[in-house]
Amino acid sequence: MRRGRKQKWVIKIAEERIEILFQNAEKELSSHPERSHRYVQMAQNIAQKYNLKIKGTWRGRFCKNCQHFIRPGLNSQIRLFNSSINIKCLDCGEVRRIPYINEQKERRRRKIESYTFKEGINE
Repeated sequence: MRRGRKQKWVIKIAEERIEILFQNAEKELSSHPERSHRYVQMAQNIAQKYNLKIKGTWRGRFCKNCQHFIRPGLNSQIRLFNSSINIKCLDCGEVRRIPYINEQKERRRRKIESYTFKEGINE
């Protein structure tokens, strides 16, 4: 058995298949939720087999506990609480917390810069 990294063309095909599976999962969620959840499991298996990370656009779209595809309002609940986004899976009850502290800091910096910029013009 060959050791080392997989060939680039194999990795590219795996990434394309993961993308297709997530797109199909999104389409099928409303009509066939079981099929949609199976697509997510298949995509995770491919990513694990080829040692790939799931891209950022799809990373937060499935529950890490029950491996179900998540769509806000349909099978998940999103709340903002204490500088974090709480995503609750309504299938298993798992709560995923994503902090947004950097965005708040950036907003404060822009606010301070705008005040100092206005003061510099008036003087």
